[in-house]
Amino acid sequence: PGHKKLNITQMAYQGLTTTYAADSFITDSAAAGTALSSGYKTNSGVIAMDPSKTKPYETVAEIAKKSGMKVGIVSSVSIDHATPACFYAHEPSRKNYHEIGMQLAVSDFDYFAGGGLKKPVSPDGKTDAYKVAEENGFTVTRTREDFLALKPGVGKVFAVSPELDADKALNYAIDGQTLTLGEFTRKGIELLDGPQGFFMMIEGGKIDWSCHANDAVTTIKDTLAFDEAVAAGLEFAARHPEETLVVVTGDHETGGLTIGFAGTEYSTYLDYLGGQTMSFIAFDKVLDEYRKNTSLGDARLEDLKEEIEKAFGLVILGDDERKRLDLLAANGDTKAEERLYFSLTEEELREVEKAFVRSMNKEEEKAGDKETYLIYGGYEPLTVTLTHTLNNKAGFAWTTYAHTGVPVPTFAQGVGADQFTGYYDNTDIGKMLISAVGARALTASR
Repeated sequence: PGHKKLNITQMAYQGLTTTYAADSFITDSAAAGTALSSGYKTNSGVIAMDPSKTKPYETVAEIAKKSGMKVGIVSSVSIDHATPACFYAHEPSRKNYHEIGMQLAVSDFDYFAGGGLKKPVSPDGKTDAYKVAEENGFTVTRTREDFLALKPGVGKVFAVSPELDADKALNYAIDGQTLTLGEFTRKGIELLDGPQGFFMMIEGGKIDWSCHANDAVTTIKDTLAFDEAVAAGLEFAARHPEETLVVVTGDHETGGLTIGFAGTEYSTYLDYLGGQTMSFIAFDKVLDEYRKNTSLGDARLEDLKEEIEKAFGLVILGDDERKRLDLLAANGDTKAEERLYFSLTEEELREVEKAFVRSMNKEEEKAGDKETYLIYGGYEPLTVTLTHTLNNKAGFAWTTYAHTGVPVPTFAQGVGADQFTGYYDNTDIGKMLISAVGARALTASR
């Protein structure tokens, strides 16, 4: 079959990167982000500080700003989340969202964009990080029109996505976005570009979130959205080949996704994936609405079969309908063959029915027992069972709802990109980025 390479995988140099934290083989985003931003290890949960939580680490973004470069931080998740925070904040805990947001608000960085702030208002209600940011000279935009109207010379910008989910992140790409990660990246390049150069960190953070939920199609769509942001960086690099470095990496792997499932052996059936039209979180909302209007005693999986087919392309057939379609397919009816192909097997249907009952009975889902977690990972039982079923039919499988310790690929192109070949640690990426920023600043000052 035909295929098209990602912009990422066409970059000139590649390497493989270890991601362990100072206190764990499997890192969290705070420790990994700290390694990438500073070149130092720390414990999971710590934002750009040493493991004792007493010494702040200077980040590549801070070094770039100190040397006269402009700086931008972009993410598809909340801008005070662990990874973006590791480039501008220093906190003993990644959960200190208000304190992290306040460090953004008083920052001298030039461009923050994408997600919003999880806890902008202080516990006593006296301080609002958005207001402090505006008082500190930031232009805060919240509409597409205001964002597109931004021009070079506007000064410091905090561009918040017009629509934010409950966690103050962008919508998943599959569910539609008013502004995309690619657009936030292109605008950042437009505003930051100048004779002194710039440093920008762009994170496709919702890729991680959909992997936690074991939703392969949503992950693919958000990866493609991130690849568009990479394309913007590579297009800029092509116009300035002697003074630009583009590096793409992951702070860790999530979910243990594999192309290969025991039930499909050596085969893959990727056409199954085309049937999914919404993210796991969007289907959760469909289920929530049904649950609000239906008592446990009246709930029937049959009521949701059209919604399930619309969301995931999976077909639930009764015995009579299956027999009818079998007969039609035997006589060469291709539509009947296709409907049978996307239908749930008896075993799959049993698992979906079991998950449906557990989703309707919220108390059982909240019980938090180990067996329930191993099966559903703390996610909506029906939704995660449907994504697992779809993924398995396609020949995909997952090993965890958490991060893994496997190395991640790193790609680089531009000035000094050849350093990023081989097998190295994420702290090495931080050190190489700091070195690159230092070299760029030295060149610009001459």
